[in-house]
Amino acid sequence: MKRKQFLKSLGMTSVILPLMQACNKEDDPTVTGSCTATDSETAGPFPTKDPSSLVMVDIRSDRTGVPFEFTITVQDKNNNCAAHEGAIVDVWHCDKDGYYSEYGGTTMQTVDFTSVHFLRGRQVTNSNGQVGFTSIFPGWYSGRSTHIHVHIYDASGNSLLVTQIGFPEGSSSAVVLVNASSANGYTKGMTGYTYNSSDNIFSDSQDTEIGTINGSVAAGFTLTHTIVVSA
Repeated sequence: MKRKQFLKSLGMTSVILPLMQACNKEDDPTVTGSCTATDSETAGPFPTKDPSSLVMVDIRSDRTGVPFEFTITVQDKNNNCAAHEGAIVDVWHCDKDGYYSEYGGTTMQTVDFTSVHFLRGRQVTNSNGQVGFTSIFPGWYSGRSTHIHVHIYDASGNSLLVTQIGFPEGSSSAVVLVNASSANGYTKGMTGYTYNSSDNIFSDSQDTEIGTINGSVAAGFTLTHTIVVSA
């Protein structure tokens, strides 16, 4: 799928704008002349239990790692991929060690984080169809490549799409550089890592689900991604 240069002012509130200034010009793979809908994916196994209580920009809580900011643009396929204002966007991802909040104490995740709510958040898209979050670069766990979960609703709370955002890979990619950064607490490296091509979520749908990343370990990374829904 061909890429198209994507230039758009964020137009965020004064709270969001400063942290997103570096992300207003990106080459995003999902902005196409054909207005291709983004693939849907599973929300599990660790979906947010009460997302309405997690309206925030900074979703780090007590989690540490390489600084990471990401912008999601929501477009409406039924309106020629125009920006979709007023959509509710829930996001969640694992910490640097591969653990999710709100779950644990089971064979699937032995460490118990059932009483905490890190790396989960909700925002409503602005007039440009955008939301932005401050976080830490996600780690990984067995069987999955690095990813972010996203659930998009319309303004009335009706589900429009559940999907996931994958990360570009390669020898000099952010995924490789971050996971080599033991100084920032990433201790797994890439041994045992599941790449996108072998991931059971992304292996058949990379065209619409891989984000665009810029930055460095020292300065932090930014990710931008456009998600096309049928609103």
